Amino acid sequence: MRILLVEDEHKIASAIKKGLEQETFAVDVAYDGEAGLTEALGEEYDVMILDRMLPGGMDGVQLTQKIRAEKIHTPILILTAKGGVSDRVEGLNAGADDYLVKPFAFTELLARLQALLRRPPQALDPVLTVGDLTLDTVRFEVKRAGKLVQLTSKEFALLRYLMSHADTVVSKDKIIAHVWDYDADVLPNTVEVYIGYLRAKLDRGAKGPNLIQTIRGFGYKIGLPEGA
Repeated sequence: MRILLVEDEHKIASAIKKGLEQETFAVDVAYDGEAGLTEALGEEYDVMILDRMLPGGMDGVQLTQKIRAEKIHTPILILTAKGGVSDRVEGLNAGADDYLVKPFAFTELLARLQALLRRPPQALDPVLTVGDLTLDTVRFEVKRAGKLVQLTSKEFALLRYLMSHADTVVSKDKIIAHVWDYDADVLPNTVEVYIGYLRAKLDRGAKGPNLIQTIRGFGYKIGLPEGA
């Protein structure tokens, strides 16, 4: 899952980015409202984290209003040192989905992001299921027919994206946009390589059908084959 973080304090931004990447998220960072708006309008994100107090002529509330004015419905979490009721109401009325007051525990930030990701159109259940394959987005566990499958963080992120769009063909460009951050050095065959890694681990010793299908010329789809 890909996250946009707009935070002007570089140390805070770096700490949040590092923590989220350790939790398998891809994170793009902008340090002011204008740069954040450019990223929000130019890329597709699963969640946006916006600091309320930003330098320049656009704060987090105004940034949220501009994003919503462009009919972008990506979940937005506002971070702020201003914790008054009126401040929270202003942010939520601007179109934000949640509000977290600084200082905060990283575990709470992560829990709030997971809650936002579980809202429609994302899966409501924290455990995604395709056939006999399950992925627990809270425990970061993957099982095939009840047997634990060990994945790297990037493999987990890729599988999570595929399973969040089960029975839907997703292109390589879509996968790259949601699984790798903007600065990642992604080669043309990177997606193919990681799909190969997943297939090897998921299908090894499995009695069920191969779940990840290649749709020639279009991309990949995870789901039960017809007649399975």
